[in-house]
Amino acid sequence: MSASPAVSGSLRNRLVLTLIGGAAILALLLFFTVRSYAARVAQQGQDNILGASVTSILDAVALRDGELEVDIPYAAFSMLSTPSDDRVFYAIFQDGELLSGYDDLSATNGRPNGEWVFQSGEVRGETIRQVSASRTLVGLGTRTEVEVALGQTQDALAETLRQISRNAAYLGIGFFTLVAGLSFWATSATIGQLNKLTTSVTRRGPQDLSPFRKPVPREMAPLVSSLNSLMGRLDQSLSQSEDFIAEAAHRVRTPLATVRSYADATLQRVEKEENREALRSMVRAIDESSRAAGQLLDHAMITFRADHLEREEIDLVALVRDLVQRLTPIAEMKDLSLTLVGDPVVIYSGDPILIQNAVRNMVDNALKYAPAESVVEIEVSQGTQAQISVRDQGPGFPPSEIDTLTRRFERGKNAAGTIGSGLGLTIVQDVAKAHGGDLILTNRKGKGACVTLSL
Repeated sequence: MSASPAVSGSLRNRLVLTLIGGAAILALLLFFTVRSYAARVAQQGQDNILGASVTSILDAVALRDGELEVDIPYAAFSMLSTPSDDRVFYAIFQDGELLSGYDDLSATNGRPNGEWVFQSGEVRGETIRQVSASRTLVGLGTRTEVEVALGQTQDALAETLRQISRNAAYLGIGFFTLVAGLSFWATSATIGQLNKLTTSVTRRGPQDLSPFRKPVPREMAPLVSSLNSLMGRLDQSLSQSEDFIAEAAHRVRTPLATVRSYADATLQRVEKEENREALRSMVRAIDESSRAAGQLLDHAMITFRADHLEREEIDLVALVRDLVQRLTPIAEMKDLSLTLVGDPVVIYSGDPILIQNAVRNMVDNALKYAPAESVVEIEVSQGTQAQISVRDQGPGFPPSEIDTLTRRFERGKNAAGTIGSGLGLTIVQDVAKAHGGDLILTNRKGKGACVTLSL
């Protein structure tokens, strides 16, 4: 069973949050930049109008017979009209003395020759924008300096700035929404390359350890190179494991079988009972060792082949019939009979070596626990799933232990004195799971056990 990798958050979420965070910052910068620039433009427009107005008033100032005459043109004030009906304040100074207008406005020592001087202030509780300009008049023996101060409230400008701020906010929100959408699209497109690689790995068969050849983005090249290197090492390791299992099975089973035959031959020639008993114990120990070693190697082989199933179309009935013929002599030595029942033909696509190994362990278990002169029945049937059932007339499974008997090296309490390693049912269950099936253990009505391999 593969272990789940440690997860430290989502790469997709990190990319999205980073891009959206950047979009939010850019949207705020866009809002303040547009608002600031528009406010400067709007303020400059009002200042230009104020400057033009104060210039027209200065142009109307004249010095006649040493007396200062000021005829304020109508256009000077009409050009300051706004939709908000902003109030206008003015003051005319001669040599620093107020001649006309509002005394709330003070002289600002405006630059000569009509240059504008702007400032913000407050008149009668209202915030105004004020401009001042001065002009020097020269007459017959007379020289005087005239300064005009003109102020206007900023209600219209404030409303304009509110509209600008609102439009800038809409622009920022629209920009943020667009970039956020593009962020999701860009992230999906980027992660999509990883998803394609994941899908490619997932769709591979268990025997396909060939390297990846499809082009990948430059950033993913190191990952794919590492995967290819891992695939190569796995392929080599699995090949070595398969060779080792086959060699170990041969080297372990053959010497044990040889020792077993010598022990049997010696047992026939020995007459003393104590020596015969010692030899019987030796034979029993050899049988237990041979069975344990064999099942350990079978389990290792099945564990290896479960990830590398070599499926082929097989007739389960023919496969089981062949196994029954080979196990019949062993059954007859124990005064037992093997019978094969069920459907005449059951075609299934599976690994014949694994299935035969599983059925052999099922039958072997039945032969161990079935009483003498009884029948072990093997049934092969085809329903919604292919099933192979082995039924005996032995003591059955302890009901309290039936759920634990498929664990490795787990044996029931009724197995005392019976040769076994506790791996037989584990092997059968592993084969069932490798083929997408299950192992079902039940007790028969009356007496006996039933083991069903469902494929």
